[in-house]
Amino acid sequence: MSDLIVVGYDDMFEAETVRLKLLKMQKEYLVDLEDAVVAVKNQEGKIKLSQMYHLAASGAIGGGFWGALIGLIFMMPVLGAVVGAASGAAAGALSDVGIDDDFMKKLANTLQPGTSVLFVLLRKMTADKVLDELKGTGGKLLQTSLSHGDETKLQTALDAAQGAA
Repeated sequence: MSDLIVVGYDDMFEAETVRLKLLKMQKEYLVDLEDAVVAVKNQEGKIKLSQMYHLAASGAIGGGFWGALIGLIFMMPVLGAVVGAASGAAAGALSDVGIDDDFMKKLANTLQPGTSVLFVLLRKMTADKVLDELKGTGGKLLQTSLSHGDETKLQTALDAAQGAA
């Protein structure tokens, strides 16, 4: 079962910085991320979601391949590739994996302009090492599916980091 962690930051760039740290930790096998999305509310109040996976691009690549392959059978590989890429991009854009976009936008709407939120859906983590890596990042837990004990440990680590900064 995956755990959802939502952390709010007082500036527009800190959530992306922490996501990059998490992606680095994933390469070191300290966390297993299912999804990590940054939502930024700019000074005008507009919300921008920065997804970890770009489904439209990967759908276009896969669709282009299969379309070209099928096009070869009917002696029209270029047309098949174009049609396949277009349909793959459309299918990728319409599919949604990970954290629900509507949930993220609703929560980000409650923020002040010039702030950001990091939404993390993780399968598993090495808690002590991850908490050590996250010290110095600050942030406030907005919502989690962690146990009360784990939630307290995470917020304590974030609070200690804010005091040190």
